[in-house]
Amino acid sequence: MPIRILVVDDHSVVRQGIITLLEDEEDLRIAGEASDGDEVWDMVEKVNPDLILLDLTMPRVSGMDVIRQIVPAFPNVKILVFSMHNNADYILTSALSGASGYLQKDTSRDEMLRAIRAIAKGELYFPPYASSIIIKKLLKQVLITPEPEVEPAEMEGKSIWNILTPREQQILKCLIEGMSSKDIAEKFEISSNTVANQRASIMKKTNVKNTAELVSLALKK
Repeated sequence: MPIRILVVDDHSVVRQGIITLLEDEEDLRIAGEASDGDEVWDMVEKVNPDLILLDLTMPRVSGMDVIRQIVPAFPNVKILVFSMHNNADYILTSALSGASGYLQKDTSRDEMLRAIRAIAKGELYFPPYASSIIIKKLLKQVLITPEPEVEPAEMEGKSIWNILTPREQQILKCLIEGMSSKDIAEKFEISSNTVANQRASIMKKTNVKNTAELVSLALKK
């Protein structure tokens, strides 16, 4: 099966350049593209990519926020950062937020292909400069243990509505009605970024992998 790739960058020329570099590879398929971090959640649900090739510097919703939203909600979707920044904080934060790799935009086509294929196999891909930054930073920091996920057994016999905040309950009702993140944001006059964060929180609390499972569980409970 080809590796399905979602290309996310706010510059059309960059997106088209990436697509041109990758589209002739038999084991790769461009599943879609997005010009804004705001669009990523809906595109992931629509095209079901294996990997997101993600820029960090974008308007409204940054690439870093995209990583924080997508990784917990869609654990099977891998993220390869493709950025102009050679900044230690960007690299470290991307890695700690769940990105599987980090490349600069001046990287070669061959290295991009190696990274994509390695990450698709479940590996991490951080070139020597990025690995060195991560190791040095980690030696100076104490990592906080993440909160444990809700196990299915803990949900048994309980209504998921009881573990959600009032705003999360409102958003869940909208999801049941089939509304998109953009529609929900407009309805409540909040940003799509806020909606995505709320969706990620709901999925974490209910221990589901996608919106379809969430809606099914909500209707059952």
